[in-house]
Amino acid sequence: MSADGEIRVAGTAVVLRDGPEGLETLMLRRPSKGSFAGAWVFPGGRVDPGDWADADDEADAARAAAVRETREETAIRIADVTLLSRWTPPPEQPVKFRTWFFLARDLGDEVRVNPGEIEEAVWLSPKRVFAQHEASTLTLFPPTWVTLNGLLGHRTVDDALAAVGEPALYATNLRDGVDGRFALWAGDAEHAEEPGGPDARHRLLMGTLPWRYERR
Repeated sequence: MSADGEIRVAGTAVVLRDGPEGLETLMLRRPSKGSFAGAWVFPGGRVDPGDWADADDEADAARAAAVRETREETAIRIADVTLLSRWTPPPEQPVKFRTWFFLARDLGDEVRVNPGEIEEAVWLSPKRVFAQHEASTLTLFPPTWVTLNGLLGHRTVDDALAAVGEPALYATNLRDGVDGRFALWAGDAEHAEEPGGPDARHRLLMGTLPWRYERR
């Protein structure tokens, strides 16, 4: 949490391209120290004061941050930046970022990572990301996993962008159960702020690999 006790705001770009095996997304590996240490993430970062210059609201400022951070981290430009979701972290998380996720189209620039901020960048299909995650060769955090899961059914960038509707709002609760840790969101029977019915499920089971998403 910031010094004044307010949650910080960030923007993330889920950069997509049409690859030889179908839809691919740009994945970045963070350094072993710092935020999301060692994890594979999408480009993005916190909203800076300049990102508010032409913004009408927080989502607009986060969109500007996503575009700027993508350029700073990978040297690429993006287009068709479309709001996908908003993620609010668990109450117990010490440093809190409310993060807006955007789908975006790659424009074909060469990816050149910013040394010290990004260790590695690769284009992968969501299916390949999950295969490596299941084999414990890469680390994911729940928002990244759920976002990739939502891309599995799309074959092209156009398909993915056309499918975007109202932004999904995720306020994450973390719990420990008999089968290990799980994350849950609004509509789940055990969600603290917005519970569903007694048998309702909206959760990601993370106790063992592969992780399993349940929504009913």
